[in-house]
Amino acid sequence: MTTLELIASALGVLAVWLTVRQNPLCWPIGLVMVSLYAWFFFEVRLYSQVLLNGVFAAMQVYGWWQWTRGSGSEGGRPVAGATATEVGVGLVVAVLGSVGLGVLMATATEAAYPWPDATLTAFSLLAQLWMALKRWQCWVLWIVVDTLYVAFFAFQEYWLTAGLYGLFTLLAVMGLREWRQARAAVHEHAAPADS
Repeated sequence: MTTLELIASALGVLAVWLTVRQNPLCWPIGLVMVSLYAWFFFEVRLYSQVLLNGVFAAMQVYGWWQWTRGSGSEGGRPVAGATATEVGVGLVVAVLGSVGLGVLMATATEAAYPWPDATLTAFSLLAQLWMALKRWQCWVLWIVVDTLYVAFFAFQEYWLTAGLYGLFTLLAVMGLREWRQARAAVHEHAAPADS
């Protein structure tokens, strides 16, 4: 365990908790967290994770913009559901991204675990996009991905990071519950106006 991993983990817990609470401060805190994790993963040669956290940095800015410019009751984007087409296309793109990134990492780098790293990276990107768009399904995907990350990091004996992803899994369960409730509340308030 390094100081870098410890600080990144603490910021990660704070960022995800703020995301569950739909607080836009999750994005700048998340930006610092993913930057620190990119550095950590570079040091341990998990290059897909470096790439993932680099993309996450850009997505933190995008998410912050999305969440603060929408039309929700507090000026932010309301929680919504992804359509079946969005889910299907997203999952197909994530599978294709897993294969493409896996081939790249396995042949062009000395990545420690190119295939699981690439697969988790591709599906994390999809979950992060859905989170930025405030699609409640992001939490379902995060539950699956974070659970797999626990095993991935525990196998490599990155115990703090494995524990962090265990906590992320629990927060994702909370996020799923809270975001679905928020979505239902929006529909409840909209129903009388539609009548």
